[in-house]
Amino acid sequence: MTLFEIVAFYLALNLVLAPILMLRVGRLRLGKKIDLGDGGDALMLSRIRAHGNFAENAPLALLGLLGLAMLNAAPVVLHIFGAAFFIGRILHAMGMAKTFGQGRLVGTILTLLTYFGTAGSLLFLIFTG
Repeated sequence: MTLFEIVAFYLALNLVLAPILMLRVGRLRLGKKIDLGDGGDALMLSRIRAHGNFAENAPLALLGLLGLAMLNAAPVVLHIFGAAFFIGRILHAMGMAKTFGQGRLVGTILTLLTYFGTAGSLLFLIFTG
């Protein structure tokens, strides 16, 4: 795989995850007849925030992968950060849904490690390239 194919692979995985999180909100919204907001329902709020948190974090993480590819990072670096982010987002959503007890914490930690690792790698490549 080329560097840009690796980025495209993780982009594709996240493009599949985004509508899954969105559909989980929509299904619950229809089932509970909640038109707007969370309707005071804790489960609805949790699903909205799992989707929202993904939407808030995915763009920067994926841009970071793109930046690494542009700077010719080692393929393993792209796989480490791409996989860590994707797994982290799945675990976070599972934790929010209460299907994996520590998922939210582990997912948040993986996301933060991805951010800091990607930023550090970008800076390293910029200043040593």
